[in-house]
Amino acid sequence: MTDERKKSGRSAEDLAGRRFGRLTVIRKAETQNNRTRWFCRCDCGEEKIVTSRDLKSGKVKSCGCLRRDVSGKNKKDITGRRFGRLTALYPTMNRDRHGAVCWMCRCDCGNLTEVAIPNLLSGSCKSCGCLKKENQEKIQSRLHHIDGTCVEFLEKRKKRRDNKSGFRGVYQIKNGKYRVNIGFQGKRIYLGVYEIFDDAVEARLNAEKELYGEFLERYHEWEKQSSKNPEWAREHPFEMAISDKWETGDKKIW
Repeated sequence: MTDERKKSGRSAEDLAGRRFGRLTVIRKAETQNNRTRWFCRCDCGEEKIVTSRDLKSGKVKSCGCLRRDVSGKNKKDITGRRFGRLTALYPTMNRDRHGAVCWMCRCDCGNLTEVAIPNLLSGSCKSCGCLKKENQEKIQSRLHHIDGTCVEFLEKRKKRRDNKSGFRGVYQIKNGKYRVNIGFQGKRIYLGVYEIFDDAVEARLNAEKELYGEFLERYHEWEKQSSKNPEWAREHPFEMAISDKWETGDKKIW
């Protein structure tokens, strides 16, 4: 047995993903001189192989840039380099929470923004935020909003994580019971209060099947007809009114 795991008779501690000073452990490197070594990435963007002992003892905390920062000799210069839509202009006096230098950058849209150098070098930041906004708008443009309803939302609805029950439209109230509602065409329809969670979920699913199912069935029929006759589609835009039965009995729209 040649490495320290075999020498000690137990598996070496897995340090992958952990931070030590400015270093983030990426993966295990080749063992050398019976020492377990780790491939690390520094906050400044440089890479370095460090032994487990040096990481855990705090002997090594960076690729060497920390020492250069203290001595004022850190000469890493990215002036004029482009990172996505950003062009690095000059280093500022600010540091991120890990101590990395923040650079003033100009985005292609004209905005100025400060970005920590690791985020530039890793590619995690490519704009002042305008790129993310544009991507979100593109996603929205690909969605089909018909008669006040998003078709993709109905087809790919999932469980919710923003309420105590964990199921969409089912909310546990203070007395322990479950209030159920469903949204449709910008309206909220009250479906009642249930003592048993399974009954509440069933009520919600039945409403989805009736409301959403009917909507999707009608929409896809209309879409098929409109693809054959665009002129007919312009003269007959898709609409679906909520049936009167959803406004009677224990169901209420608000």
